[in-house]
Amino acid sequence: VQLQASGGGLVTAGGSPRLSCTASGPTFSAYSVGWFRQIPGNEREFVAALSGSGGRIYYEDSVKGRFTISRDYAKNMVYLQMNSLKPEDTAVYYCAARPGVTGATPATEYRYWGQGTLVTVSS
Repeated sequence: VQLQASGGGLVTAGGSPRLSCTASGPTFSAYSVGWFRQIPGNEREFVAALSGSGGRIYYEDSVKGRFTISRDYAKNMVYLQMNSLKPEDTAVYYCAARPGVTGATPATEYRYWGQGTLVTVSS
């Protein structure tokens, strides 16, 4: 599986960009997916995850109610809709995938990673 994230950029606080992740692989629907973010010098942080079946969704506490993870099985796409952005949301955002239908939050559970897309939130 190969992943490529896009949609980052400079955003004003309160903005609502949507990140996209394009996945390759004929069996991508059997993978669980997640979004993570990282600030230079810090560890990669869990943001959101969606189980392979789509039945379980997980969010990091600080993004609950503001971010929404979704996927389009037909297009092999994963999205992260971000609303009410704050300066502390500034980071490089990564999409990730792991085999199986069970979602997970630790970064170590994910086998495949996209290259990351930078989101900068100005106040």
